[in-house]
Amino acid sequence: MGTRDVILDAAARVMAERGLANTTTRQIAQAAGFTEAALYKHFTNKADLIVAVVRERSPGMARLAQALHGKAGTGELAGNLTAVAEAAIAFYRDGFPMLASMFADPATLATHKEELRRQGAGPHKANEALAAYLRAEQEAGRVRRDADVQAAAGLLLGACFQHAFLAHMSAPDHRGDADAAAAFAHTLLDALRP
Repeated sequence: MGTRDVILDAAARVMAERGLANTTTRQIAQAAGFTEAALYKHFTNKADLIVAVVRERSPGMARLAQALHGKAGTGELAGNLTAVAEAAIAFYRDGFPMLASMFADPATLATHKEELRRQGAGPHKANEALAAYLRAEQEAGRVRRDADVQAAAGLLLGACFQHAFLAHMSAPDHRGDADAAAAFAHTLLDALRP
């Protein structure tokens, strides 16, 4: 395993334990067994490192990308959207502990938002990818022509976000993640089917 991978693993672990705002690059470098200088050879700044951790060390992010890749026109819509919802719930559930503290520190949040903008990344990319998938399904005739795919993407991912949030903040949904994901997908499909 290379230095960059060791740093990413350490960063993911430290951020999950301490929260993003309470984590320093010095702590990450120390947990990785390197100096801060070694960290900065691979990442421009802490925000760049955070984006890399979310992209490369979040199992939910990889599952979300896989759930959408090449699925248009294949399989059942309900199954495809359920897979997307399950991946989104996992991503949001895993990400909350690490990312939530960023909102308590305006400087950290501003830096993170700027890094996302610079890299062409951000949470809106999931909505865009899901809307693109739904648009392709429209072209295949499996989604109503007049359906607002942008709104549909927001509704599905928003339900997943809330489900994950409630699991952290209050009594979780009586359904498990898989059942909730299927319910969200089927409910949305009632409005999307031709």
